[in-house]
Amino acid sequence: MTRLGLLLLLISMTGCTTLGLSDQPLETLQTRYTNDDSHTLRVGELAIHYRDEGRRDGPVLLLLHGVASSLHTWDGWVETLAPHYRIIRLDLPAHGLTGPDPERERYDIDYMVSVLQRFTQALGLDSFVLAGNSLGGYISWNYAVAHPEQVSKLILVDAAGYPQDMPFIMSLASWPVIGDMSQWFMPRFIVGMNIRAAYGDADKVDDQLVQRYHDLTLRPGNRAGLTAVFRTMSEQSDNPNLGALVPSIQMPTLLMWGEQDDWVPLAVMQRFADDLPHAERIVYPGVGHMPMEEIPQRSALDAHRFIQRPSVAAD
Repeated sequence: MTRLGLLLLLISMTGCTTLGLSDQPLETLQTRYTNDDSHTLRVGELAIHYRDEGRRDGPVLLLLHGVASSLHTWDGWVETLAPHYRIIRLDLPAHGLTGPDPERERYDIDYMVSVLQRFTQALGLDSFVLAGNSLGGYISWNYAVAHPEQVSKLILVDAAGYPQDMPFIMSLASWPVIGDMSQWFMPRFIVGMNIRAAYGDADKVDDQLVQRYHDLTLRPGNRAGLTAVFRTMSEQSDNPNLGALVPSIQMPTLLMWGEQDDWVPLAVMQRFADDLPHAERIVYPGVGHMPMEEIPQRSALDAHRFIQRPSVAAD
Protein backbone atom coordinates (compact mmCIF):
# COMPACT_ATOMS: atom_id res chain seq x y z
CA MET A 1 0.00 0.00 0.00
CA THR A 2 1.28 3.48 -0.87
CA ARG A 3 1.69 6.17 1.76
CA LEU A 4 -1.27 8.02 0.26
CA GLY A 5 -3.36 4.87 0.40
CA LEU A 6 -2.39 4.29 4.01
CA LEU A 7 -3.24 7.89 4.86
CA LEU A 8 -6.67 7.58 3.23
CA LEU A 9 -7.29 4.31 5.09
CA LEU A 10 -6.37 5.92 8.43
CA ILE A 11 -8.66 8.86 7.68
CA SER A 12 -11.56 6.55 6.91
CA MET A 13 -10.94 4.59 10.12
CA THR A 14 -10.22 7.38 12.57
CA GLY A 15 -11.43 10.64 11.10
CA CYS A 16 -9.71 13.94 10.40
CA THR A 17 -9.76 15.14 14.00
CA THR A 18 -7.96 12.06 15.34
CA LEU A 19 -5.30 12.44 12.66
CA GLY A 20 -5.02 16.15 13.31
CA LEU A 21 -5.99 17.13 9.78
CA SER A 22 -8.54 19.73 10.86
CA ASP A 23 -8.58 22.51 13.40
CA GLN A 24 -10.75 22.44 16.48
CA PRO A 25 -12.94 25.57 16.64
CA LEU A 26 -11.56 28.01 19.19
CA GLU A 27 -14.98 28.43 20.77
CA THR A 28 -15.23 24.67 21.35
CA LEU A 29 -11.79 24.57 22.97
CA GLN A 30 -12.58 27.58 25.14
CA THR A 31 -15.71 25.88 26.41
CA ARG A 32 -13.79 22.71 27.17
CA TYR A 33 -10.55 24.12 28.63
CA THR A 34 -11.47 27.31 30.48
CA ASN A 35 -13.10 27.80 33.88
CA ASP A 36 -14.23 30.62 36.15
CA ASP A 37 -10.57 31.53 36.85
CA SER A 38 -9.76 31.93 33.14
CA HIS A 39 -9.16 35.36 31.63
CA THR A 40 -7.86 36.86 28.41
CA LEU A 41 -5.34 39.70 28.23
CA ARG A 42 -4.41 41.47 25.01
CA VAL A 43 -0.65 41.85 24.48
CA GLY A 44 0.11 43.15 21.01
CA GLU A 45 -1.47 40.74 18.52
CA LEU A 46 -1.93 38.06 21.18
CA ALA A 47 -5.00 37.34 23.27
CA ILE A 48 -3.23 35.59 26.14
CA HIS A 49 -5.26 32.99 28.00
CA TYR A 50 -4.35 32.88 31.68
CA ARG A 51 -5.73 31.82 35.02
CA ASP A 52 -5.57 33.81 38.25
CA GLU A 53 -6.19 31.48 41.21
CA GLY A 54 -5.54 30.80 44.85
CA ARG A 55 -5.11 33.11 47.80
CA ARG A 56 -5.75 36.63 46.60
CA ASP A 57 -3.58 38.28 49.26
CA GLY A 58 -0.80 35.71 49.06
CA PRO A 59 2.64 35.95 47.45
CA VAL A 60 2.46 35.68 43.67
CA LEU A 61 3.65 32.48 41.99
CA LEU A 62 3.93 32.76 38.19
CA LEU A 63 4.07 29.45 36.28
CA LEU A 64 5.31 28.87 32.71
CA HIS A 65 4.65 25.59 30.92
CA GLY A 66 6.91 23.71 28.52
CA VAL A 67 7.00 23.28 24.76
CA ALA A 68 3.83 21.92 23.11
CA SER A 69 2.06 22.09 26.46
CA SER A 70 -0.36 24.50 28.15
CA LEU A 71 -1.13 26.07 31.51
CA HIS A 72 -3.01 22.88 32.44
CA THR A 73 0.32 21.14 33.08
CA TRP A 74 0.32 22.91 36.49
CA ASP A 75 -3.11 21.66 37.64
CA GLY A 76 -1.57 19.54 40.40
CA TRP A 77 0.56 22.38 41.73
CA VAL A 78 -2.44 24.70 41.83
CA GLU A 79 -4.48 22.16 43.75
CA THR A 80 -1.72 21.84 46.38
CA LEU A 81 -0.49 25.44 46.55
CA ALA A 82 -3.67 27.50 46.09
CA PRO A 83 -4.19 27.98 49.87
CA HIS A 84 -0.78 29.67 50.12
CA TYR A 85 -0.26 31.74 46.96
CA ARG A 86 -1.89 33.82 44.31
CA ILE A 87 -1.07 31.59 41.34
CA ILE A 88 -0.97 32.98 37.82
CA ARG A 89 -0.32 30.71 34.85
CA LEU A 90 -0.64 31.42 31.15
CA ASP A 91 -0.61 29.77 27.76
CA LEU A 92 2.58 30.95 26.05
CA PRO A 93 2.54 32.30 22.48
CA ALA A 94 1.83 29.57 19.90
CA HIS A 95 0.48 27.31 22.68
CA GLY A 96 -2.81 26.42 24.29
CA LEU A 97 -5.72 28.80 23.85
CA THR A 98 -3.42 31.81 23.33
CA GLY A 99 -2.36 30.63 19.89
CA PRO A 100 0.27 32.07 17.55
CA ASP A 101 1.31 35.64 16.96
CA PRO A 102 0.38 36.35 13.32
CA GLU A 103 3.33 38.73 13.02
CA ARG A 104 5.98 36.17 14.07
CA GLU A 105 7.89 33.59 12.04
CA ARG A 106 10.30 32.77 14.88
CA TYR A 107 9.73 32.79 18.62
CA ASP A 108 13.15 33.89 19.84
CA ILE A 109 13.89 34.40 23.52
CA ASP A 110 13.90 38.21 23.36
CA TYR A 111 10.35 38.11 22.00
CA MET A 112 9.17 35.63 24.64
CA VAL A 113 10.69 37.69 27.46
CA SER A 114 9.15 40.86 26.04
CA VAL A 115 5.68 39.30 25.90
CA LEU A 116 5.99 38.06 29.47
CA GLN A 117 7.20 41.45 30.69
CA ARG A 118 4.25 43.21 29.06
CA PHE A 119 1.93 40.60 30.57
CA THR A 120 3.26 41.11 34.10
CA GLN A 121 3.13 44.88 33.69
CA ALA A 122 -0.50 44.74 32.59
CA LEU A 123 -1.37 42.71 35.69
CA GLY A 124 0.64 44.98 37.97
CA LEU A 125 2.94 42.18 39.15
CA ASP A 126 5.87 43.94 40.80
CA SER A 127 7.35 40.91 42.59
CA PHE A 128 6.79 37.19 42.20
CA VAL A 129 8.31 33.74 42.38
CA LEU A 130 8.84 32.52 38.81
CA ALA A 131 8.73 28.80 37.97
CA GLY A 132 9.10 27.27 34.53
CA ASN A 133 9.38 23.85 32.94
CA SER A 134 11.35 23.03 29.77
CA LEU A 135 10.83 25.95 27.34
CA GLY A 136 9.07 27.77 30.16
CA GLY A 137 12.18 27.29 32.29
CA TYR A 138 14.32 28.75 29.52
CA ILE A 139 12.07 31.78 29.36
CA SER A 140 12.04 32.00 33.18
CA TRP A 141 15.77 32.24 33.73
CA ASN A 142 16.19 34.65 30.84
CA TYR A 143 13.42 36.77 32.33
CA ALA A 144 15.16 36.66 35.72
CA VAL A 145 18.34 37.93 34.08
CA ALA A 146 16.52 40.73 32.25
CA HIS A 147 14.22 41.76 35.12
CA PRO A 148 15.81 40.69 38.41
CA GLU A 149 13.91 43.37 40.33
CA GLN A 150 10.67 41.45 39.75
CA VAL A 151 11.78 37.86 40.45
CA SER A 152 12.17 37.14 44.16
CA LYS A 153 12.94 33.43 43.67
CA LEU A 154 13.42 31.21 40.63
CA ILE A 155 12.36 27.58 40.16
CA LEU A 156 13.65 25.71 37.11
CA VAL A 157 11.91 22.40 36.40
CA ASP A 158 13.83 20.39 33.77
CA ALA A 159 14.61 23.69 32.10
CA ALA A 160 16.35 24.23 28.78
CA GLY A 161 19.40 26.45 28.82
CA TYR A 162 22.50 24.82 27.33
CA PRO A 163 23.46 23.16 24.03
CA GLN A 164 21.98 19.67 23.73
CA ASP A 165 20.51 17.24 21.24
CA MET A 166 16.92 18.11 20.37
CA PRO A 167 14.22 15.56 21.24
CA PHE A 168 13.62 13.51 18.10
CA ILE A 169 10.07 14.72 17.40
CA MET A 170 11.08 18.38 17.71
CA SER A 171 14.10 17.86 15.52
CA LEU A 172 11.93 16.07 12.96
CA ALA A 173 9.27 18.79 13.00
CA SER A 174 11.92 21.46 12.44
CA TRP A 175 13.03 19.92 9.13
CA PRO A 176 11.75 21.94 6.14
CA VAL A 177 9.53 19.30 4.47
CA ILE A 178 8.47 17.36 7.56
CA GLY A 179 7.84 20.58 9.44
CA ASP A 180 5.60 21.85 6.66
CA MET A 181 3.65 18.58 6.78
CA SER A 182 3.24 18.78 10.55
CA GLN A 183 1.39 22.06 10.11
CA TRP A 184 -1.58 20.13 8.75
CA PHE A 185 -1.03 16.58 9.96
CA MET A 186 -0.74 15.98 13.73
CA PRO A 187 -2.13 12.53 14.66
CA ARG A 188 -3.29 11.92 18.21
CA PHE A 189 -1.24 8.73 18.48
CA ILE A 190 1.93 10.74 17.76
CA VAL A 191 1.01 13.20 20.50
CA GLY A 192 0.44 10.28 22.86
CA MET A 193 3.80 8.73 21.96
CA ASN A 194 5.57 12.02 22.74
CA ILE A 195 3.90 12.42 26.12
CA ARG A 196 4.74 8.84 27.10
CA ALA A 197 8.34 9.40 26.00
CA ALA A 198 8.50 12.49 28.23
CA TYR A 199 7.21 10.64 31.30
CA GLY A 200 9.38 8.40 33.44
CA ASP A 201 6.35 6.18 34.07
CA ALA A 202 4.34 5.95 30.85
CA ASP A 203 1.50 4.19 32.70
CA LYS A 204 0.59 7.56 34.22
CA VAL A 205 -0.40 8.87 30.78
CA ASP A 206 -4.15 8.35 30.33
CA ASP A 207 -6.49 9.03 27.42
CA GLN A 208 -7.81 12.25 28.95
CA LEU A 209 -4.30 13.70 29.16
CA VAL A 210 -3.51 12.78 25.55
CA GLN A 211 -6.85 14.19 24.41
CA ARG A 212 -6.15 17.55 26.05
CA TYR A 213 -2.67 17.85 24.55
CA HIS A 214 -3.99 16.87 21.13
CA ASP A 215 -7.02 19.15 21.26
CA LEU A 216 -4.93 22.21 22.11
CA THR A 217 -2.48 21.37 19.34
CA LEU A 218 -5.46 21.68 16.99
CA ARG A 219 -6.32 25.21 18.07
CA PRO A 220 -6.37 27.23 14.84
CA GLY A 221 -2.81 28.29 14.03
CA ASN A 222 -1.08 26.25 16.73
CA ARG A 223 0.39 23.59 14.46
CA ALA A 224 2.15 26.22 12.35
CA GLY A 225 3.10 28.14 15.50
CA LEU A 226 4.58 25.07 17.16
CA THR A 227 6.58 24.28 14.05
CA ALA A 228 8.03 27.80 14.24
CA VAL A 229 8.85 27.24 17.93
CA PHE A 230 10.56 23.92 17.14
CA ARG A 231 12.61 25.56 14.40
CA THR A 232 13.64 28.40 16.70
CA MET A 233 14.72 25.89 19.34
CA SER A 234 16.57 23.79 16.78
CA GLU A 235 18.49 26.84 15.58
CA GLN A 236 19.67 27.51 19.14
CA SER A 237 20.25 23.92 20.28
CA ASP A 238 23.96 23.96 19.38
CA ASN A 239 24.62 27.60 20.26
CA PRO A 240 27.71 27.47 22.52
CA ASN A 241 26.66 30.75 24.18
CA LEU A 242 23.12 29.61 24.96
CA GLY A 243 23.66 29.59 28.73
CA ALA A 244 26.26 32.36 28.91
CA LEU A 245 24.05 34.59 31.08
CA VAL A 246 23.12 31.94 33.64
CA PRO A 247 25.96 32.87 36.06
CA SER A 248 24.50 36.37 36.37
CA ILE A 249 21.39 35.02 38.12
CA GLN A 250 21.47 36.32 41.70
CA MET A 251 18.12 35.40 43.27
CA PRO A 252 17.66 32.11 45.19
CA THR A 253 17.17 29.32 42.67
CA LEU A 254 15.82 25.79 42.89
CA LEU A 255 16.65 23.15 40.26
CA MET A 256 14.07 20.35 40.07
CA TRP A 257 14.78 17.47 37.70
CA GLY A 258 13.42 14.08 36.73
CA GLU A 259 16.22 11.54 36.77
CA GLN A 260 14.73 9.78 33.72
CA ASP A 261 14.39 12.95 31.64
CA ASP A 262 15.52 12.13 28.10
CA TRP A 263 14.40 15.48 26.68
CA VAL A 264 16.51 17.77 28.89
CA PRO A 265 18.85 15.33 30.62
CA LEU A 266 20.57 15.57 33.98
CA ALA A 267 23.73 16.77 32.25
CA VAL A 268 21.90 20.05 31.60
CA MET A 269 20.97 20.34 35.27
CA GLN A 270 24.63 19.85 36.12
CA ARG A 271 25.55 22.74 33.83
CA PHE A 272 23.08 24.94 35.74
CA ALA A 273 24.52 23.71 39.05
CA ASP A 274 28.07 24.48 37.91
CA ASP A 275 27.08 28.03 36.96
CA LEU A 276 24.84 28.51 40.01
CA PRO A 277 26.78 26.91 42.87
CA HIS A 278 24.35 28.27 45.48
CA ALA A 279 21.28 26.82 43.79
CA GLU A 280 19.38 24.07 45.57
CA ARG A 281 18.89 20.80 43.70
CA ILE A 282 16.27 18.06 43.82
CA VAL A 283 16.43 15.00 41.56
CA TYR A 284 13.41 12.67 41.35
CA PRO A 285 14.20 9.00 40.67
CA GLY A 286 11.95 7.33 38.13
CA VAL A 287 10.50 10.65 36.94
CA GLY A 288 10.83 12.14 33.48
CA HIS A 289 10.61 15.58 31.93
CA MET A 290 7.54 16.90 33.76
CA PRO A 291 7.65 16.28 37.52
CA MET A 292 4.74 18.70 38.06
CA GLU A 293 2.54 16.27 36.09
CA GLU A 294 4.02 12.94 37.18
CA ILE A 295 4.40 13.71 40.88
CA PRO A 296 2.39 16.91 41.33
CA GLN A 297 1.91 16.92 45.08
CA ARG A 298 5.47 15.93 45.96
CA SER A 299 7.06 18.45 43.57
CA ALA A 300 4.63 21.19 44.64
CA LEU A 301 5.46 20.68 48.32
CA ASP A 302 9.17 20.81 47.51
CA ALA A 303 8.59 24.11 45.73
CA HIS A 304 6.55 25.38 48.68
CA ARG A 305 9.33 24.58 51.16
CA PHE A 306 11.83 26.39 48.96
CA ILE A 307 9.65 29.47 48.61
CA GLN A 308 8.94 29.64 52.34
CA ARG A 309 12.57 29.21 53.34
CA PRO A 310 14.21 32.53 54.30
CA SER A 311 16.53 33.78 51.59
CA VAL A 312 20.25 33.70 52.26
CA ALA A 313 22.45 36.07 50.30
CA ALA A 314 25.09 34.43 48.12
CA ASP A 315 28.72 34.90 49.21
